[in-house]
Amino acid sequence: METEIELKFFVSPEFSDILFEKMSKAKVLQHSLRTLSNTYFDTPDSWLMQHDIGMRIRQCDGVYIQTVKTAGRVVAGLHQRPEYNAEHDCNQPKLSLHPVDIWPDGRDFTEVQQQLYPLFSTNFTREQWLVGTSDGSQIEVAFDQGKVEAGDREDSICEVELELKSGQTDALFTLARALAEDGGMRLGNQSKAAKGYRLALSYESDQVKDLALVNTTQADSVELCFIQSLEHALAHWHYHEQIYIESESVEALLEIKNAISFIRQILTVYGGVVPRRASAILRQELKWLEQELEWLNVHIYLSELLEDKGHALRKLDARKFLVAELKQLQERLPCRDQMLNLLKSSRYTGLLLDLSRWILTRGWQPFLDDKSREKIELNVEHFSAQQLDRTWAELMEAFPPERNLESDDYIEQQYRLMRSLYTGVSFASLYDQEERNRFRLPWKDLLQGIDDLLKLRTLFQFITKLEGEEREQLERWLARQENSMLHAMEQTRVICIEASPYWHE
Repeated sequence: METEIELKFFVSPEFSDILFEKMSKAKVLQHSLRTLSNTYFDTPDSWLMQHDIGMRIRQCDGVYIQTVKTAGRVVAGLHQRPEYNAEHDCNQPKLSLHPVDIWPDGRDFTEVQQQLYPLFSTNFTREQWLVGTSDGSQIEVAFDQGKVEAGDREDSICEVELELKSGQTDALFTLARALAEDGGMRLGNQSKAAKGYRLALSYESDQVKDLALVNTTQADSVELCFIQSLEHALAHWHYHEQIYIESESVEALLEIKNAISFIRQILTVYGGVVPRRASAILRQELKWLEQELEWLNVHIYLSELLEDKGHALRKLDARKFLVAELKQLQERLPCRDQMLNLLKSSRYTGLLLDLSRWILTRGWQPFLDDKSREKIELNVEHFSAQQLDRTWAELMEAFPPERNLESDDYIEQQYRLMRSLYTGVSFASLYDQEERNRFRLPWKDLLQGIDDLLKLRTLFQFITKLEGEEREQLERWLARQENSMLHAMEQTRVICIEASPYWHE
């Protein structure tokens, strides 16, 4: 058994020119060009896929190799999976070639063997270089071009893979950074097998989903919770990046922005343990990327106002004018091509590589003093209560119970409220579900109310462009809408303030 450690990038065919130039300057120990044919197998009920197992037979130069890859770990494009290889003599799968203990329980071994059938195939040319690095590590660089086929459906393959054959993981990231410095590479979490399964099962695309709570347990240390929170955010980020690539979903981009905001809050929450200087460059780059995506909220507001030909504005005489103005605003926002270029840019890819490397190599460790090392090894429960208490105090300061708040007061505190809720994403799983929902949901409703106020304010800029009755009507309508929202938000705020902190139960 081997553990495969590799970085995967999606590229265009034109990237080959950049890659060949880079390889011409590298210390190449071996070079080859091969044609690989691979058949993947599973049962009719996709039993292997359900257990995150991939099984293939690869044919190259008349030699058959049967490979089984079991469940592993993927962090920002870095794939770590146990891999079992065995020589074979044909293209018919034979489970007995591999150790019995790699297969999950609950299914008769003979039954699985009988049910296996060819599900899809991948056929591609692979140009391969074995590169030696300055620290003595050896990394295999592969450029794959071809296609995945499942019945009458197919998808293209154009990937660069970097696999660590020997040496340090850090060397893998250093080489990846050098290859990506001219842009054109996008880190990929989706394997060739995953592409094949999607084709074979006619799976179109994943759905956008909210950022879930981190699965933190009471047995976790502070450091483990820190790592799991960062990996959780990266998984959410990559999941939605793939959705955006496959479909023009602004909502998916917004979830990437949410993941970035969550990571920034994680670094703030752990700032008392992990010194700020340990993540200084990462925080700078995360802030840059968050600002690059700042326009997304405006796009969502405009889309909602324009929905169904401006149905929300149906009672206004100036509806037609307002719809035209809103469309002009929307057209001036960044387009899909600009976003795709961002996702393939060297700065964007570099940030993901640096963040992934920082997590995997625990890049904060050299910055810890003895006191911090003691803190980071402690159980997370006490630390979580401290952080939740701190953010609770900040919320009480931001939304003081003793006075009524106006729209500007709420809008001013949007970012603070969002950060407070993100703190809960890391720790809330430690506590009773009913209690935490009773506490968190009203605050989430309040955050949604602030979004609704900002959406309404999108229309304020058009007041001066109208005259007479149309202008007065818009002003009255905006005032009524805002007052109605504020009334509901003030009632929600009372519920928020009266709710008992779930971590005190």
